[in-house]
Amino acid sequence: MLNVAKEVFNMEIDELKNVCSRLDDNFIEAVEAIYHAKNGRIIVSGIGKSGNIGKKIAATLSSTGTPALFLHPVEALHGDLGIVNYEDIFLILSNSGETEELIKLVVNIKRFGGFIIGFIGRKDSSLANASDIVIDVEIKQEACPLGLAPTSSTTAMLVMGDALAVTLLKKRKFSKKDYAFFHPGGSLGRKLLFTIEDLMHSGDAVPKVNMKMKMKDVFFVISEKRLGLATVVGSDGVFLGLITDGDLRRLIEKYGNELLDKIVEEVMNKKASVVKSNMLASRALEIMESKKITALPVVEENGVVIGIIHIHDILEAKIV
Repeated sequence: MLNVAKEVFNMEIDELKNVCSRLDDNFIEAVEAIYHAKNGRIIVSGIGKSGNIGKKIAATLSSTGTPALFLHPVEALHGDLGIVNYEDIFLILSNSGETEELIKLVVNIKRFGGFIIGFIGRKDSSLANASDIVIDVEIKQEACPLGLAPTSSTTAMLVMGDALAVTLLKKRKFSKKDYAFFHPGGSLGRKLLFTIEDLMHSGDAVPKVNMKMKMKDVFFVISEKRLGLATVVGSDGVFLGLITDGDLRRLIEKYGNELLDKIVEEVMNKKASVVKSNMLASRALEIMESKKITALPVVEENGVVIGIIHIHDILEAKIV
């Protein structure tokens, strides 16, 4: 059974190498045509197994900066052709190049001057002749021993679609942030799109004390707000320092019961790190991990405290 499986891999790899060796200027023309279709989309169509591959290609194009959708050829002939506009480019997938439903679709596309790129397995076929650009995906044999189930042929189409999408991605200088924009529900989207402002505690949830407050009262503030710290602010709300749970443990070891009667100004951390609300939450997490802390004060440009970002908030958002 392993030998059979390996034979399938080797056969399809060999076919991919053959298809790759035949890549030519037609591929470049297809990329340029799609790239310069600023107001159009890519309408991908195919039937059967080629149609399944077409759906995946359309999804890959759309998620990498090239708007695309899949149009079933039969449904297109029964009204769905109405979604098409004259600036769209068609990508037709067919191994034989003689699929009846696709030929009927192409005839109608040509009536309004539609531009067609074909992933075709036979360059002398009807669909190849009707296409403006033909990308050769011909294979010598399917991996199926009966030569019936589309295997090598659909793999060739799939990889050609990936090659088209990735080439366009690089030509458009499509970035990770662009990708995240189209994948806001994925971990990358959360990492690149969530800012501190999206996750921080704000308003009355922010623990604030003044420099003249006694430490015995600070204990109550930290305990009540449950964020493991208290920000020290001036009368104008500007950040002046910080007192954390960790600071309290160290201060108790140093002063014992005398700590309760000391004022905040005497013991606060005046060099604590702060962050801005527009910073990526993933960056705040990196700062916390590097400094071995669990929360950071959030300040505006003028230094006024507006929130607290806690490591638990970032982890619960599943950014990592």
